[in-house]
Amino acid sequence: MARTRTFLTPQILAVLVAILSFVACKQKEPEAPLVRHPLKGKILSIDKAGSSLMVDHEAIPDFMAAMIMPYPIKDPAVLEKVKAGDLITADVVMQEGHGYWLENVVVTGHEDEPPAKPAAALHIPAPGDSVPGFLLTNQDGRRISTAAYHGKVLLLTFIYTRCPFPEFCPRVSGEFLTVYHDLQKDPALAGKVRLLSVSLDPAYDTPKVLREYAFSLTKKRDDAVFRQWQFAAPEVSGLPKMANYFGLTYQEDKGVITHSLSTAVIGPDGKIFKWYHGSDWKAADLMKDAAEALRTSA
Repeated sequence: MARTRTFLTPQILAVLVAILSFVACKQKEPEAPLVRHPLKGKILSIDKAGSSLMVDHEAIPDFMAAMIMPYPIKDPAVLEKVKAGDLITADVVMQEGHGYWLENVVVTGHEDEPPAKPAAALHIPAPGDSVPGFLLTNQDGRRISTAAYHGKVLLLTFIYTRCPFPEFCPRVSGEFLTVYHDLQKDPALAGKVRLLSVSLDPAYDTPKVLREYAFSLTKKRDDAVFRQWQFAAPEVSGLPKMANYFGLTYQEDKGVITHSLSTAVIGPDGKIFKWYHGSDWKAADLMKDAAEALRTSA
């Protein structure tokens, strides 16, 4: 039987080389580089379920002021080797698109006495905690209160409009934007859920600035967004109390605010349903939480 042979002409060969080169380039696209900063501090608490450590750390040169904030841990074995009160050194690792976490955690000592900073008394929201009626001024210049959301599920997070860190405010606002769009596809749920972005920079984030920020996110100048999603700021004097309640740490230096992340799901009864202390959540998680909070309150 005659066997048919296929011959590679120069033209076909050139096409194949081009295709293989394209595939190779696509496969070898480098991820964003890892950025490392040395950290020295003390472990205040360990969250094994959330795979994170709450650390009271010293200032990190050219990166962050001294503060208390949670740090994700990718290696669960680390959580078994440390305890509250341990003094540690570690690397804060950041990668665009992947957030931040701690690596190379080394215990250098131990202290049983409480930290000297007042911030050590930071309140950590827990399910069932009643949320106080914090007063804020929204993007329309109107006074609003968190208490006014009773009867609805409130998704609350903290941002500031000039935040330069991609994995902090821009990421959080981007996920809230996804929640906003998802709610528009589910009218039944949309009528029972509200979003609130609270600025931790009230001196700069005036109602006008917050309005422009909202429009920059939605890509259109339509006040309809504010029926579902409010942008507001507390008084400068009221920020510490609100931040402390929601486990938020922050410090300003020349207009740049280094801060932790805090996002809360508040049930229709005005109590904490769930609290996220970092960036380990996505829009789908909040949508699921909102539906569950409504179901359990029925």
